This record gives sequence, structure tokens and C-alpha cells, in this order.
Amino acid sequence: MEAAKKSKIIGGLVIITLLCLIITVRCLEGRSKSKSYFLLLGVCIVSIMLTMVWVYCQHGSARRMLEHRSILENSQQLHVEYSFLRKVAGVPLKFHYKDLEAATDNFEALIGRGASASVFKGILDDGTEIAVKRIERGVEQGDKEFLSEVAAIGSVQHVNLVRLLGYSSMPGSGSPRLLVYEYVHNKSLSDWIFPNPSKRNPKLLPWEVRYRVAIDVAKGLAYLHHDCRSRIVHLDVKPENILLDHNFRALVADFGLAKLMGKDESRIYTTLRGTRGYLAPEWLLQNGISEKSDIYSYGMVLFEIIGGRRNVQLQGQGKNSQWSYFPKIVVEKLKQGKLMEIVDPRLLTSEEGGSVDENELKTLVYVALWCVQEEHQLRPTMARVVDMLERRIKVETPPDTEMIIIDLLCIDQSEPTTVVARQMESEVPPQSGACSFAFTCLSGR
Repeated sequence: MEAAKKSKIIGGLVIITLLCLIITVRCLEGRSKSKSYFLLLGVCIVSIMLTMVWVYCQHGSARRMLEHRSILENSQQLHVEYSFLRKVAGVPLKFHYKDLEAATDNFEALIGRGASASVFKGILDDGTEIAVKRIERGVEQGDKEFLSEVAAIGSVQHVNLVRLLGYSSMPGSGSPRLLVYEYVHNKSLSDWIFPNPSKRNPKLLPWEVRYRVAIDVAKGLAYLHHDCRSRIVHLDVKPENILLDHNFRALVADFGLAKLMGKDESRIYTTLRGTRGYLAPEWLLQNGISEKSDIYSYGMVLFEIIGGRRNVQLQGQGKNSQWSYFPKIVVEKLKQGKLMEIVDPRLLTSEEGGSVDENELKTLVYVALWCVQEEHQLRPTMARVVDMLERRIKVETPPDTEMIIIDLLCIDQSEPTTVVARQMESEVPPQSGACSFAFTCLSGR
């Protein structure tokens, strides 16, 4: 606007000067008008017209510039508001690869590594701490499935689910796919419940917090199974995929293997997913999976929360080594009335562990045994699990489960595979490859 005002002032001065010049020359010429007078008059008139045109153009240019600036400012404001609303609404943003590369210091701050992905800590320009999961090309799902699952999981909002902030994927470019999650300070549940002799100050999760974590995880899974438009089956529930925030509230994380199920679908068939030791029997028998597979994995996690140890451990060395299966030990101690003997020993010997509530212990054991029933129809829904843990409904005594497939892990390693196969064939309906497939997945041989 200042430029327009200057052009008007200059134009006005020029026009006034030219008019004064015409009047002065006319007064000097008097009645006699020479050719020079008419020539000067023509030049002045043309100059006045050009000056007026110039002033008009300057004014129009300034107005257009002001409108353009206003449009640009409004566009930027709308962009900021749109980005803000997307963050508030939880819609995942698409990040530029270079931005995430800079945020993670060129992917130097490694905080976790899996078979097909690595996780790095980063800080965005606005100070937001993030965890970037880098999925290498050639693994997991294709680009279309990757983006569809990002859209589905990104719209999920629950206090017990880790928040997906965004993603980065360039189809066909050869660059890795990136998932951007909120950074959770206390890391995974596995860091807190499993002993680590290499650390000087080992972490210990008190009993009260463990029980609350069990409820938090159940609520998160219940939301995925019951309250989403399409049911989401996690398929990789384990302590490493349960994060603890600064208040030690549990967040279910890592949806890299998740599958979407329609409301009318009872089960789906897919390739083997998940982690050995948490796989439901229907995985191994190739009978199709459902949300009940997550419930089985959740039950296995409950056992580990109680005992502070892995469910499947190889004890002893050399020829004397054999597999120890903790859920079978729990069943034996329950029958003997010695449940306190299965509790993480550190909770009983350390002041930090607090007192173990025997009623809560019995509730967790009963719920875990319900969840790991080999017949998936007997397993409760996650909504019912929440009700049982919060004592809104009574926890009935769970039926005995044979744990037929899991018996493989307790057999001495020196026994030949054929003996195991015969035991499987006598207990399980024949299916192609089921015996050797189950033995490989469970024992790791």
C-alpha cells in the first residue's frame, strides 16, 4: 500500500507541474498561439495521460500483490490449522524421508531391533520425541497393504494403544518404509519383568503395577477387537510389544503384523505370523486364526508377568538340558495350593516389589488359564477378561487343558523326533504337515 501511495503522490505532482507549465506558457503567449505552444500542449497532455495510466497500473499492481499476500497467508494459516487438526484427530501424517533422516540423526540413535525392522529415536523440529520404525524393503506386506493398514491403524485412538503419528513410503523407490510413533520413555515391559544380570541396577516392576499393566493391555486389545469399525487382530502380543509410559501405564505397540477382519468374519487364513512361544495352537494346526489368537498370546504374557521369566526356557546343559514350560508348572502349583511359589522371586525378596495380593494372583492365574485354552471357543473375549480382572464378574475355575502341543517343549532333547511325532498323532487329528510344523515352530529346531 505504501508503494501505491507513493505512486499517487508522484503522479499528482507530475500532473500539477504539467498543468502549471501549460498555464504559464499560455499566459506568456497571450492571444497569439505559436506552433511551439500547441506542440508543448500536446506533449503535456500525453504526459498527463501516461502519468495517470502509470498511477493506475501501480495501484492495481499493489492491490494484486496485497491480495496474493493475503491468499498466501490464509493458505499458510489453513495449512497450520489443518496439520494441527490432523494431529489432534490422530490422522497419520506423511513425512518426508529427509525430515525423518534429520530427526533421527541419520538413523544413528538405535533403540530396538527386530528380524525385519529397526527402531530409532528422533526429535522433530517442534520438539516432539518420536520413535521411527524402519521396515526394510522385501519384507512384510506390499505398498498397498502397508498404506491401507496405516490408514486403519492410524485412525485408532485409545489410551492403551501407542499412537501412530505418521509414515513415509515411496512406492517403487527402493527406500525403506517408515512408521513414526510417539516415543515412550520407559520402553518395553520385557525390560522390567525379565531379569538382566548384566545391568548394575536391574529394573523391577512392583506387583501393583504388574496387575495394572495386565488390565491396561486387556483394555487396549478389547478396543481393537470390539470397538473398531473393522476388527483389528494384533497377532504379535508379547512383552516386547507392550510399552510403559512415564506413569507406567501400558501401551500396546507394533502393529506391523496386524490384520483387519470384517465384522462378519469368524476367522482368516494367512501365513505364519508372530513370535514363537506366543502362537496359539490354531496357528500351528493351520486352522485359521481370529481375535482368539490374540487372547491366547495375552494369556501367555500374563504368565510371564506373574513369574518374571520366559514361559519357554531351556534348563541345564548338554545332554541333561530340557525344555521347561512355565504354564505347566503353574497348573501343578495350583493343584498343590502353592501359588505363591510361582511368583517372581524378586517380588518376594525385594522391598521394591511390594506385597503380592494372593487374591489378585489367583485372578491372574485363572484368567491366564482361561486365555490359553487349546479350544479357542473356550477362551473368553477380551471384554470379558477386563471384567474379570476388574472384578465386575466372578472368575470361574478354568477347565483343565492338556497342553498337548506344548508337551513337545518339555521332552528331553535326546528323544528322537519320531517319538514326538507319534505322541502328536495319537492326540491331534491328522493334518498335512501339522506335526513337524508344530515341532519346528515350538522347539525352534
